[in-house]
Amino acid sequence: MTEPAPAPEPDDAAARRAVVPVICYPNETLPVPDLALCARARAGAVKVDEVTVPPREAACFRVAAGQFFRITSVEGPQVGDLNLWNANDLSERFYSGKSRALHGTHLTKGERMWSSFPHLRPMATITGDTLEWYGMDAFGGSVHDVIGTRCDPYTGNLLSGAQYHHCCHSNLTRALADETGMTLREAENHVHDVLNVFMCTGFTRDTGQYFMKASPVRPGDHIEFFAEIDLLGALSACPGGDCSSEHTSDLAPCHPLLVEVFAPQEGTLAGWESPLPNGYDRSHGRGS
Repeated sequence: MTEPAPAPEPDDAAARRAVVPVICYPNETLPVPDLALCARARAGAVKVDEVTVPPREAACFRVAAGQFFRITSVEGPQVGDLNLWNANDLSERFYSGKSRALHGTHLTKGERMWSSFPHLRPMATITGDTLEWYGMDAFGGSVHDVIGTRCDPYTGNLLSGAQYHHCCHSNLTRALADETGMTLREAENHVHDVLNVFMCTGFTRDTGQYFMKASPVRPGDHIEFFAEIDLLGALSACPGGDCSSEHTSDLAPCHPLLVEVFAPQEGTLAGWESPLPNGYDRSHGRGS
């Protein structure tokens, strides 16, 4: 079959391209997190749990509403894929697409991980980020993205016929199954698009393709969150290591990640309340 010729460029092509963009979701009216309150509560908080995530594996952790959790690079440059669920209802989970729409392609201090419909409420607020300095580089790359879905065995099989089981999707599936007692197939239904912690990514300017580059993370760097609701988390130490060359590989140098949970002193969160589910009446135009 002969490929059709490309569509001709119209006479007003330049004018059409020059149309000024409009932000889809102006976020000035979003509820503002009280970072000062969080800082006061965090100052006296004590560590109550920690989990080490082995290289090319995933692990689960639990955080109560009003606690903090920190993800730290401990041995070498390493990125992680983070899933979050409501610990009391796994159907409420992190919604990366809406978080991206509300905050942008990459998250940092003061921004939030929002939950899925019909809840659409803050699950966790980023209260600390030692890579906040990175900003946006000349390639359009930045850190902690909500664009990439997670490396998975299905895409690997589609592109190369591989049967690789230590990609982040499979890691998260195994970890959730182990934590909850679900079968692998049951657990897999709950695994979802991630926050790519420490991963440096963007889109190419010419083809619009998703790219990755070596993460700027170094041992001691961390990102910290305030749990807005009771959370079950799962974190995968990506088999791509720092993602400088591959994101699904047994060859890339990989390192563990540390998750620590901190509980504030009683009374330091006075006045704070866990956010309620979204107030939309769910009538969808057909009455209540």
